[in-house]
Formats: sequence, C-alpha cells, structure tokens
Amino acid sequence: MDIWYGIDSIPGDFGPTAVTIGVFDGVHRGHQQLINNAVSFARAKELRTVMVTFDPHPVAVFLPERAPLSVVTFERRLQLAEEMGIDAVLVIDFTKELVGTTPQHYVEDLIVGKLHARHVVVGENFTFGAGASGTADAMVEFGKTHGFSVDVVPLLDDAGVRICSTNIRANLAKGEISKANWALGRHFSVTGPVVRGAGRGGKELGFPTANQYFPDSVAIPADGVYAGWFILEPAEAPVEGNMDHGVAYAAAISVGTNPTFGDEERSIESFVLDRDADLYGHVATVKFVDHLRDMVKFNSVEELLDAMAADVAKAREVLAEDAKARGWEKDEYFLQEG
Repeated sequence: MDIWYGIDSIPGDFGPTAVTIGVFDGVHRGHQQLINNAVSFARAKELRTVMVTFDPHPVAVFLPERAPLSVVTFERRLQLAEEMGIDAVLVIDFTKELVGTTPQHYVEDLIVGKLHARHVVVGENFTFGAGASGTADAMVEFGKTHGFSVDVVPLLDDAGVRICSTNIRANLAKGEISKANWALGRHFSVTGPVVRGAGRGGKELGFPTANQYFPDSVAIPADGVYAGWFILEPAEAPVEGNMDHGVAYAAAISVGTNPTFGDEERSIESFVLDRDADLYGHVATVKFVDHLRDMVKFNSVEELLDAMAADVAKAREVLAEDAKARGWEKDEYFLQEG
C-alpha cells in the first residue's frame, strides 16, 4: 500500500481511482462500510482505491481543548486500511493544507486534478472546504459536473445504537468492552512497549505482569480487570522464555493505578496465563475481550491474591469462548485449560 503525506506527493501516474474520505479515527463498522464500498467499486471497475484521511485530527487543529482521545493509533489506522484492500492512503495535515480552500477548489484540485477520481464514497455527515461549507449533497452535485459518481453512505445504526467513535470512547470510559468491540467489529486493542513497573507482581504476589504505559491522548478502558489476548509484535530479537511473536496468549489484564498499593500512574498490566518470559523491551498488543470486575482497594494482600486467582479462572472461561466464537485454530493462540 502506498502512503502519501501531503497532496503534492500524489504521483501523477497513479491512474483513475475510487476515493473514500474521512477521519476514520476508529475504523469501526461504520467506517468499514465506506472503505468496503470504495474497494468493491474499484475492483469491479478496475480502478485503484484511495483513502483520504487526516493527521492530526481536524478537531485537534481547530479546537485543541476538545481533541478526542485516539481509539486507534495512526499507524494502526493505516494497517487496517491495507488489510481491507486500500491501495493508497493520502494523509492530509490540516495545519498545512486545505485551510481556507473552497469546496469547488477542493474538488477540482484534489478530487479531480490530483486523484483522478471516478467514484467518491463519503458518509452522510461528511463536510469539506472552508468552514465545512461543503456537504455530502454538494459532493453529489460536483460529481455530476465533473464526471464522477458519488455514494453517500448513511450513518450506521444497529439495534438502535449509533456506531460512531464518540460512543466507542464512552463505552471504553465505562469499561464496557463488549459494547466497544461490537461497534468496532474487532477487539479493542492497544500497542506499546513492555516496561518495568513496580516489580511486586512476581516477587510479592506470584503474578508477574507485563506493564505498559500510554499517553493521555490514547483511549484506554476504565480502571478494572479484563480478560484479553497478549500478542508480541514481530521483532528480530528473540524472546527469552516460552513465548513467541505473533501468538495470542491468554491474559488477565489490570487497568488502573493499583489502589491497594497506592500507585498513582495509570498502567495496563497483563498477567499472561501459564507462560514465563522476559518481555522487557518487546512491543506487545493487548486485545481486550471482556470486563471481569471493577478495580477494588483490598484490605490485605491475601484478599488481593484470592481476587486475582478468581480473575484468572474467569479469564480462562471468557477467552475459551472467544477463541471458539472466532474460529481460531490452535496454533493462533495459547490457552491452557484450567
């Protein structure tokens, strides 16, 4: 997949395209409708498919105090686009491009002039041009004038619920992982390096954890304990222990500040079930499957240990059902029956 940073980096010989435009800040099921529509049209008409997206988020440019938390990283957004069949992604920086551009110039210069679009796919709430003065209906009219077709995709409502990034963020903030996953159409996940934590998990408690920290700009679930999958990202350095890269390992995951011990910095701590490895310095993805319990301050270490043992037992049940529901083959994941 080609990645173009800035309008002027679009190659002149890329050929005619089907284009979908949006922030795609969650690449959730609603966004997937737009991408799938563009890819299907392009394949039927032997066109190339281009996703036009924005980094940073436009809201972060114009109203930085209201910038939304990131549901997926920019890198993950690109990866998902490629997996769905996008041929090229145009990344537009609102701080440098399109500011003050009229809707007509937007279409004539970008859509027609640079992208040679034959088909454009947008959501019904799509706006473009200076002051968001262009609308999805206006894009349809421009298409008639300039010779490209336009598909305006309605916002996705499922079972009376609007599928949107705002609702996904709200579900994450409440710890409602199953609802967030349903809207995303996949496990909510975070990716980051494993770093050293307080060190008490293995030494004091017998539950060694892989600790990860994320900036405040990243959406993570509410404080609590979750069942999920822990996956080491590909790397040249081997893993010391009985874990491999690319395998989904069952994990009980704690999110929060660890109130029993008075920790103040929020972290994601994954206890990988039935495995033992030195993970420091490796990059890992944590996929959240379901919420097990809220974060609790226990009166003693013994109470905490009893709760953690119960968390592990429940995590085994939840993850066994998840692996079965997804039809995973045994070499794709590791879950030892309890």
